[in-house]
Amino acid sequence: MYYAKPLAKLVGELEKLPGIGPKSAQRLAFHILRSPEDEGRRLAEAITEVKSQIRLCSVCFNFTDRDTCDVCRDPKRDRSLLCVVAEPRDLVAMEKTNEYKGLYHVLGGVISPMDGIGPDMLKIRELTSRLDKDGIKEIILATNPTVEGDTTAMYLAGLIKPFGIKVTRIAHGMPVGGDLDYADQATLIQALEWRREM
Repeated sequence: MYYAKPLAKLVGELEKLPGIGPKSAQRLAFHILRSPEDEGRRLAEAITEVKSQIRLCSVCFNFTDRDTCDVCRDPKRDRSLLCVVAEPRDLVAMEKTNEYKGLYHVLGGVISPMDGIGPDMLKIRELTSRLDKDGIKEIILATNPTVEGDTTAMYLAGLIKPFGIKVTRIAHGMPVGGDLDYADQATLIQALEWRREM
């Protein structure tokens, strides 16, 4: 054992965070240890507060501290447009563009048979119930360009089309500023497939 028990426990807990390996966990733990006690207390309080106060929006299933999230409550949003994302962090990514002005629906994951996640484990039933009553004219499927994301998008498109609602999918391909010679084959195929007229 290299650390005193409380420090070892902190390193162990930090290692459980996504993207944090043993060395990063150690650096973070030492940073916390060296920082003033009130900083450590504020961090602990922030973690406790987020765990006790954050819940899912009753409409779109985004994270919120109220019954409905800020997006769902915003009267300026285009209520005929619905963007379906896998996770709340995807909603945040879309919002950071400052281009999308519609509403969202967060699935809570993607269909992944290898991980034992089927359609019944996602917020798909809640999505279809929104289609019946909310006056939605277009659904944008904004899942990641992975096998699971594509599977989920195809499954949802099949469910939504009978409602007579336009279903679109975000384009995939070359990143802005990217070089063709660095792009992998799958990215170039997607870029060609989703090309548009200029």
